[in-house]
Amino acid sequence: MMPIPKVQLSLLLTSLALGGCASTGHNPKDPFESFNRGMYQFNDTVVKPVAKGYNAVVPTAGKMMISNVFSNLNDVIVAANDLLQLKIVQAVSDTGRIVVNTTVGLYGLADVATMVGLKKHNEDFGLTLGYWGISSGPYLVWPVLGARLVGGSVGLYVDSRTRMMRKMKHVNARNDAYVVDYLSQYAALLDRENLLNEAAIDRYAFMRDAYLQHRQSLVYDGNPPREKYDDEEEDSKPDKRSPNDKDKSVQPPTTEAAPVAVPVVVETLPIESPVAAFSTEPSATTPAVWRVWVSQREGIR
Repeated sequence: MMPIPKVQLSLLLTSLALGGCASTGHNPKDPFESFNRGMYQFNDTVVKPVAKGYNAVVPTAGKMMISNVFSNLNDVIVAANDLLQLKIVQAVSDTGRIVVNTTVGLYGLADVATMVGLKKHNEDFGLTLGYWGISSGPYLVWPVLGARLVGGSVGLYVDSRTRMMRKMKHVNARNDAYVVDYLSQYAALLDRENLLNEAAIDRYAFMRDAYLQHRQSLVYDGNPPREKYDDEEEDSKPDKRSPNDKDKSVQPPTTEAAPVAVPVVVETLPIESPVAAFSTEPSATTPAVWRVWVSQREGIR
């Protein structure tokens, strides 16, 4: 995708401010909800059909090679942010991915690095800001680019300054490369997004909450601080009953069946979308709201 001209960016930021004034305020992290819902609807109406056409025209092998090439270019940004977060071992691993995929993988057409055990990581400047304790700010939805945070939007601009595609001197070829990059990322999410069609929920709110939890998980490398709920706060309060009352309340121990957990894995895809976080494999970093829905769904069966 080509960079947004300054005039269009100014108009977009003005619309963002006006949209924030009309926000419903249901989520404190989403003060611009009215604007964000409009952008979500725009992407759903305009961008999704184009992505569906891309999926229909490009064969599976071609889509995989295109995705691999852009993923290899993105590893340069990942390695740079590894160093900014002082993750030296991970930086070495991601640099190794670049070397292996660029040489043996024929400029990234094949993801040979993953085959030999060099895991793909997702790091960007927005996550680097979070690593150093800088708040990511409120939730935003951009045209085509999709869900972001303010910090992530700033990080996207910073990361774009180091993208290898910026070195392309032919302007039209460079812009075409941007378009194909974001289109391939969006198209890769369509199958996962179909999971939401089965749930009678507010799709926008669900994807927003899942995205926020997914980003928090990435900031803490899959181990975010555990949230305390209201019922847990009640249980943590000191018991003010008298000793006699406590004795009366003691019941013989019983054997309870362990609850059946239906967790979901958080996949790492290059695009910033909450739908990219969902699959059907176990993981401790799954957004809680998705786990609740899947558990209820399993219970109905």
